[in-house]
Amino acid sequence: MCAQQINLSDTLFEDEFAQLEMPYEGDTVSSPIALDAVFDCYSSDLRNEALRRLSYIEWFERNLSAGWTKNNINALMDDASKYLEEPLPNWRTIVHWRQRYYQQGKKLVALIPRTNGKGNRSKRLDSRDEIFVKEAISSFLDKKKPTIAKAYKNYKDKICVLNFTNDSSSQIKLLSYNSFYKRVLQSDIYKYVCARDGKYKADVEFNSYGAYIPPSYVMERVQIDHTTLDLVLLHDELLVPIGRPSITVLLDAYSHCIVGFNLNFRQPSYESVRNALLNTIYPKGYIAQNYPDIQHEWPCCGKPHTLVVDNGVEFWSTSLEHACKDANINIQYNPVRKPWLKPLIERFFGILNGDLLSSIPGKTFSNILEKGDYDSYKEAGMRFSVFLELFHHWIIDIYHQDADSRQRYIPILSWVKGCNKLPPPEIIGEDLEELNIKLGMSFWATHRKGGVYKNHLRYESNELAAYRMHYPASTKGRRKVLVKLNPQDISYIYVLIDEIGKLIRVPCIDPTGETQGLSLDAHLISVKLHRDYIGSKIDVISLSKSRLYINQRIERELDYVKNASRNKMKALNKIAKFQGMGSQPVEISNTDSVPYVQQLEKLAINESAITNLEDDWDGFTSGLEPY
Repeated sequence: MCAQQINLSDTLFEDEFAQLEMPYEGDTVSSPIALDAVFDCYSSDLRNEALRRLSYIEWFERNLSAGWTKNNINALMDDASKYLEEPLPNWRTIVHWRQRYYQQGKKLVALIPRTNGKGNRSKRLDSRDEIFVKEAISSFLDKKKPTIAKAYKNYKDKICVLNFTNDSSSQIKLLSYNSFYKRVLQSDIYKYVCARDGKYKADVEFNSYGAYIPPSYVMERVQIDHTTLDLVLLHDELLVPIGRPSITVLLDAYSHCIVGFNLNFRQPSYESVRNALLNTIYPKGYIAQNYPDIQHEWPCCGKPHTLVVDNGVEFWSTSLEHACKDANINIQYNPVRKPWLKPLIERFFGILNGDLLSSIPGKTFSNILEKGDYDSYKEAGMRFSVFLELFHHWIIDIYHQDADSRQRYIPILSWVKGCNKLPPPEIIGEDLEELNIKLGMSFWATHRKGGVYKNHLRYESNELAAYRMHYPASTKGRRKVLVKLNPQDISYIYVLIDEIGKLIRVPCIDPTGETQGLSLDAHLISVKLHRDYIGSKIDVISLSKSRLYINQRIERELDYVKNASRNKMKALNKIAKFQGMGSQPVEISNTDSVPYVQQLEKLAINESAITNLEDDWDGFTSGLEPY
């Protein structure tokens, strides 16, 4: 079915869902058109038999002078054997052929043998015995996927037990294994797959779906998806395996060109989508500088009109929704569990794994039988930076320049043709910086004394502090503000000031400049490693013993103090002042380590003497000047 011609001036400004609500699936026909089979639909043997029957009918019509009776037809049988192909049929068969031929309007298909109606169609078992067969077949049609032999064995055991307990007149007839096997395979294939593999797989396998409607210009619909590559890579410096990378790819549905990607070792997230989208929009000027050996250019850049996504969590994030709305990029969500509605990106992942990754050491296998004794981590032999270079080479010099398997298109030629027809909107200059802000991570943070604190970093500027001075007194100098952060460079943030309705740039307070060009992931990993390093240097046992000692010493001291009299404690406080007891080292002439309380007890100081000492001490010390 041909796609209708689309007026670009109309589609650019209409609601995205008016045109893009399921453009890939055709509506189911309410009343299907069913036509009778024609003569050519049958095999050559059946057609030859039909022609042989027609030759009998025509010969007897020419030679019969009376009615089509037994005597008249048998009288001509000897002559018919000379001109017609043997074996000669019975006279009644010829009459039946002619009757059916004329009843169907002298159509040749009426003489086609009805071989599909031959054979015994009646059940060999009665209704009582048939119940056990149906139960056995139902046990086979299960998601645990038992074998036919296992289902038959259970069926046979059950029949044997019942027949052992029943008398001879009520014995249940046992179906043979071959008959049971044929009965199982006679089940409807949809019911068979649905019961053993699930309804989703059965629907995918047997339900009909419409044709993919191609877009009309480049960047009209850009498909985006993630996958984990079947490859283990090495760290550039340590040369140790760091795992399988995840790739986020954006593919233009018009030209089949790769317009952007992002490669990392994290789970798919908004940051992966953001980086891939920025790589799509930005001109690819870094190619000539970073990879001078690449022969061709990568001209694919610009803002997509519609982003076709699946139902991953990262595509339902608020940051992506707000960023795309702010950048005038539509988002089209595909129905759940229908990847065939994004056929181009799914096919590209298959080409990538089969073409580029198949010859690189460290390849992984999704099938354990294919893997054998191949250890992907031990065999890994390519650094991440080298693979990144080879991936650029493969995209630009091979995938974009080569025709597809059916010789229908060359991606880069389709891109050039589409750009000549209607080039995609470019974003340059200050618009790029604005877009970078729009696609940044959004979060709320508290603006308080010292600025904005986030991820163990502090952001502050004179402008931000000046606006804080005008916060209402009810806020006590604290307010929630909207912050935009570039995950690829955490050396600054943008803070929204409600009073002026603008974002101001606030730098990170970083005297060493370590955050310049530092990504958020690298920073968080560094913080975690530092925390782990500090934790590994702590002597937990020693700290625990010290804390226990301090707690026990406090308890002992508290018990001791409670047992001392109030007057003695006052006297000791005066003595402590006199001797200058404190954390600083004090030279004490008395080297006796016996506590002061015990010394006083040895001197047998009485209560009255202590009372007098308190009065004399207060009078003596009241006139001293402090220092």
